[in-house]
Amino acid sequence: MTQRTAMALAIASLFAGTAQAQEAAAAPESAAATVVVTGTRVANRTALDTAAPVDIISSETLKNAGTTEMNQALSVALPSLNFPRPAITDGTDTIRPATLRGMAPDQTLVLVNSKRRHASSLVNVNGSVGRGSAAVDLNTIPTAIVKSIEVLRDGAAAQYGSDAISGVVNLRLRTDRTGGEASVTYGARKTEYELWNDVAPVGATWSAPSSRERTDGQTATVSVWKGLALGETGYLTLAAEYRDQHRTERSGYDMRQQYPRVNGAFDPRENTINRFNAWYGEPETEQATLFANAGNDLGGGVKVYGWASYQNRDARSGGFFRPAQDVRNIISIYPDGFLPIIAPTVNDFALTGGVTWRLGEWDMDASLGYGKNKMEFEIQNTLNRSIGPTSKTVFDAGGFSYDQTVFNLTGVRQFEVGLASPLNVAVGAEARREGYELFAGEPDSYRYGGQVLANGTPAAPGAQVFPGFRPANEVDTSRNAVGAFVDVEANITPQLLASAAVRAERYSDFGNSLAGKLSARYDFTPAFALRGAVQNGFRAPSPQQQNFTATSTNFINGVPFEITTFKPSDPVAVALGATPLDAEESINYSLGAVMRLGAVNVTVDAYRIDIDDRIILSENLTQANVRNYIASQGFVGVGGGRFFINGVDTTTKGVDVVINWPYNAGAAGRFDVTLAGNFTETEVTKVPQTAQLAALNPAPILFDRLNVLALEKGQPRNKISANLNWKLGQWGATLRATRYGKVLTPGTTAAFDYEHGAKTLVDIEARFALSSKLSLALGADNVFDQYPETLPPALNTTGNTPFSNYAPFGRSGRFIYARATYGF
Repeated sequence: MTQRTAMALAIASLFAGTAQAQEAAAAPESAAATVVVTGTRVANRTALDTAAPVDIISSETLKNAGTTEMNQALSVALPSLNFPRPAITDGTDTIRPATLRGMAPDQTLVLVNSKRRHASSLVNVNGSVGRGSAAVDLNTIPTAIVKSIEVLRDGAAAQYGSDAISGVVNLRLRTDRTGGEASVTYGARKTEYELWNDVAPVGATWSAPSSRERTDGQTATVSVWKGLALGETGYLTLAAEYRDQHRTERSGYDMRQQYPRVNGAFDPRENTINRFNAWYGEPETEQATLFANAGNDLGGGVKVYGWASYQNRDARSGGFFRPAQDVRNIISIYPDGFLPIIAPTVNDFALTGGVTWRLGEWDMDASLGYGKNKMEFEIQNTLNRSIGPTSKTVFDAGGFSYDQTVFNLTGVRQFEVGLASPLNVAVGAEARREGYELFAGEPDSYRYGGQVLANGTPAAPGAQVFPGFRPANEVDTSRNAVGAFVDVEANITPQLLASAAVRAERYSDFGNSLAGKLSARYDFTPAFALRGAVQNGFRAPSPQQQNFTATSTNFINGVPFEITTFKPSDPVAVALGATPLDAEESINYSLGAVMRLGAVNVTVDAYRIDIDDRIILSENLTQANVRNYIASQGFVGVGGGRFFINGVDTTTKGVDVVINWPYNAGAAGRFDVTLAGNFTETEVTKVPQTAQLAALNPAPILFDRLNVLALEKGQPRNKISANLNWKLGQWGATLRATRYGKVLTPGTTAAFDYEHGAKTLVDIEARFALSSKLSLALGADNVFDQYPETLPPALNTTGNTPFSNYAPFGRSGRFIYARATYGF
């Protein structure tokens, strides 16, 4: 039994031993009656009375999904949110980003109890959705601690600051003084997928099967939460979660010749080696999470609150397989070739505390929060080819960390100014410090050991698949930001609601930013209202984008060159035209309608988001004329590289539609029906270029068609879901269908573009309450075992990756699970 397993079970036993009788659960509130705190600072504003669309995901919705991953559960619940789950993308396999309304992962602000959550330390630098972004890792928050999630589908930089371009996700924590719940979930993938029949080398006798059956991805989750009383009015809600997930493997059949020929003939081992030689799918992960949320009324209008979280995650995912005859292999170490494994360890910690009080007519709130995410890489089952047969096979490759400290002070009060409602005024200030550190790995993980290949060229240095960070890459830096805002809201007339907000911020590294927002809502009748907003927003460049750097040595015609992801401030990047990163700027427009048709609630919201100077990661600039230009500027031995730069402009347009219908069918039970859809389209209207590179002939492209198309067509243009929940006595069920629209896997040229057709996934779960405390559930996600189209050999030359990383629902197939829940 691992230490994490013992810890989780011990906590569960402790909670069970102190259990009190659970109060009867109240029926879930309808959206029309649920009070929200996101997007408005007016008390008791309900979800259907706001000037901007707010989705509410309840704890029951999270619990009744087949997954315990927060990102995946949100993707199932919200058509506007996508979670594509890439593979063979280094650290992105472990910390995978989600997107809202087709925007970048870091253009959505994540809050916990309305306070800013820290981002992950990882910046995504590989070919996946969200390339170049560093986003919050929602999977560090266990679903057990969450009471509800509010998702504001509207820009809100003027209200909350940087990152809130596409919207805000606010996780509201449990505040229970009594009761609790423990659950155990176990599931596995039971699936079959089709294979593309590629052509074997001339004279070969091996051939690929047409399909493959798999049972893998076994996942066990133990989760528990417990509410405890602190004195007469206080609460302490504790949650713990342990999750153990085995990998899934969806590789193709590797038709390549694996071994050197023997006297001109194929090595007999070619017919016996396992050609399903890749780890392509979900990573192997083991993680333990603790979360606590507390508060107390001290009397005299003074209340204190706070929460803390900690997660340890160990993960393992694969790189690309190196066949035995590959020049990167050493036969004496790996006679049959090798599959390098990237094994990061992630530690995530957060602590926030605050106090609320009355100051005259003002409701005051002051808080201080700290969060840190650290990611360290171990590279396993690999070698440093340049060292030779004495090379190690496991390397410490270094890593990075990001930390954030935030102080908030807010005051809210109402003024009678002769309007139909009091004028709600909120003022506040925020001070934030962000730190970023990148630390080197052991020397063997990056150094050149001197070995030369048979053809006379130097062998590749560093750990295969992931060369370690070098001392020259090390960074330890920080920045500060201060800001202030004013937010006003009132009913001008009984029918007309209006609000305005303005926020100014100053960053120590790039300067000032000013954002404003105007929104309004007009209720023509109790059954029909129009709402809309216009605003400008911003997203500050992250410390990860400003400071990430990594170097690997490539030999070009036998000459070693350093290929680097340069910091924008690096002299080489400056010579290529890089400038200090500035904030992304946006203008958001939205117009929507709210309709109450008896028990049916309908919202339709159209939006347009124009973003200027999006921060992107450039292409790899390794062309000969680039190397020559770099050398002419005095940087000898530099083989090119890439860097972050502002300069991409985009326009995103779309519509969200949500229909809710709670229906009591009497003896047939209660039905809750939700139909929802997101329709979105993004166009890249400008790409960056620098004068230095434009002067070269031919001029290198900083942001090529592959990355342009990834922004425009790499996510589904539409996503439609139908969700039915049913409850009758001891029985309950959920039936859900989600249709993902077309997605393009872009290529370097049009000949290599590949369009994936629309796919519909169906999930089902049945529940039965054995008693008032114990219930069982049995379900299946992706019941009909849908997969994206298999890529043709031209796009899968190794056989390792038969499915695209742009597939919006991954490539793991059917998941069958069972869950037992005990309330106390």
